[in-house]
Parts: sequence; C-alpha cells; structure tokens
Amino acid sequence: MSKAILINEHGASDKLHYEDVPLQKPTDGEVLITHQAIGLNFIDVYHRTGLYPPPSLPFIPGMEGAGIIEELGSKVEGFAVGDRVAYGAGPLGAYAQARNITAERLVKIPDEISDREAAAMMLKGMTAEYLICRTYQVKAGETILVHAASGGVGQILCQWASAIGATVIGTVGNAEKAAKAEKLGCRYTINYRKENIEQRVMEITEGRGLPVVYDSVGQDTFEASLNCLAARGLLVSFGQSSGKVPAFDITRLSQQGSLYITRPTLMDYVKSSDQLQRSAQALFDIYKSGKVAINIGQTYALSEARQAHDDLENRLTTGSTVLIPD
Repeated sequence: MSKAILINEHGASDKLHYEDVPLQKPTDGEVLITHQAIGLNFIDVYHRTGLYPPPSLPFIPGMEGAGIIEELGSKVEGFAVGDRVAYGAGPLGAYAQARNITAERLVKIPDEISDREAAAMMLKGMTAEYLICRTYQVKAGETILVHAASGGVGQILCQWASAIGATVIGTVGNAEKAAKAEKLGCRYTINYRKENIEQRVMEITEGRGLPVVYDSVGQDTFEASLNCLAARGLLVSFGQSSGKVPAFDITRLSQQGSLYITRPTLMDYVKSSDQLQRSAQALFDIYKSGKVAINIGQTYALSEARQAHDDLENRLTTGSTVLIPD
C-alpha cells in the first residue's frame, strides 16, 4: 500500500482525498520509485477540474516527481536499484508516496541537484526549454514578454532568456513579485493590476511591439498579448490560469500584421525518450552553469494538497511549489 491523493470526481480542491491505495509490483519496463519530492503545477488543477480530462476516474494526479528506484521490473535497461531519478511529463500518478512508472519516462538526477530541486524544475524547466529554444528560438538582442513572471515557469523563462541575451519584460501582480522578477532577469516589470500592459510594452519598445509573447494566464491577458505583438509576431499561449481564451475571429491575425498563435504542450515536445533526455540535459546544463536558479517558494506535506491547490489558484505562490510525502 501507498498513501496517495485520489480524485474520484472532478471539482474543487475538496475532491482531493488522502488515502491508502494498492501498489503492485512493477511490470515489464517499469520501476518502483519512492518519492522524495513531488512538483505542483497548474496542469494538476486542470486535471482535477476536468478541463484536461484524465484517462479515467478515479485517478492520482501529478505529472512531476523525484525519488529513488526501489525495484526493477523485467526488461528495464539503464537503471539500477538506488538510482535517483526524476520525471516531469507524466504519466499521471505523482501525488503518492510511491508509484510504478515506465522507465523510459525517467531521467537520472545529477549529483549537483537535490531531490527537491529536481521535483521543482523538471516540468517547469523543460517547459521553459522548449518554449524559448524550440517553439520560438529567442535570440540575443530581442525583447520578449513573459506573463506571470514570478511564477514557476515564469521565473525559469526569464532567467534563461536573459542568459541568452534577450531583454525580458515580465508581468506581475504586486510590488513584491516585481522585485523578485527583476532579480531573476526581468529588465522591466509591469504590474497588471495598476498598469496597462499594451501601453507599457509600446513605451518600452518605442512602438515596435514584440516578436514573441509567452502567455500562461489565458483569458485575462489574451487581448493584451495579441496587441503587444509586432508584425508577424508569435503569441505562445501555453496555459490558462485565469480561464479559457475566448473564441475570436482568426482574420484578426491578418488585420494586426499577419500574426501567429500557437498552443503547445510539453508532452508533444518530449514524446520520445530521446527528446525527453535532450530537454532534461539542456535544463540540467543551464542550471549547473549558474545562469538559472530554481526558487522553491513554498513546500507542503502531500496530505496538504488541498491547501496547496487553493494557494496556487489564488495566486498566493511564487516560484516552484513542492509536495513532500508524509
């Protein structure tokens, strides 16, 4: 048996139940790991509410974790009992003391990285990697906009883009978050509660607009994101923490300068084991270089997952959040 968070029906955070669940021996290609730390991400909220439906109910949420291999199933190569491993692109099931997982979805944790850091960086860090290196290849000298700059993905994005040599504008909700964002690579911050995002961007860029906007907020920022783009600019909509982006007339893209828009997900960028390993290695390399720090803003016991979800949804968290099995 293992203690885990189980969801029997979609809904609010009160649908998260801390229970005993059966744990089978690992099958072909699987390993059994005991979690040392589990990453909290907004996609967990989407799964809980049913916005992103899981394969079936009931289910254990969570896409990201770090732990130690306790047992190998047959046909597992490249891993051994005792290895420290992490994952950040699923499959679902991370909110548990222990779990079985397909070995090909794991990466080994370098000695320089702690279990908690690994659990805090895998999903968010690989998301940052594909966003600024592959969805749009950010270049030195460019000016970009990152919404929710003080959030888990936002902090890594800002640092990484700044390390490349880009000028980063970050949106935040208060002065405290602005100060954190500025320390982590933002040349400019915009308090979206007090300032007009589009107006400030045009002031900063002297009316030129931006080649790319990274938007994980969705409904509340979509209009401003489109209006901040230069001709042939790209809006990367990779989340919707404020709600779904409203339907819009696609001809607007031509009317505003032949704009582009994409809605990528990490899972499509790390589908193969090779893609996963390369993305994780790029993340580990820039972390070990000292150019990107991982800020664990808060930790909760796994049994406190309800409170963690409430704080995340109410924008009370900064940086990465980690759940610790108890």
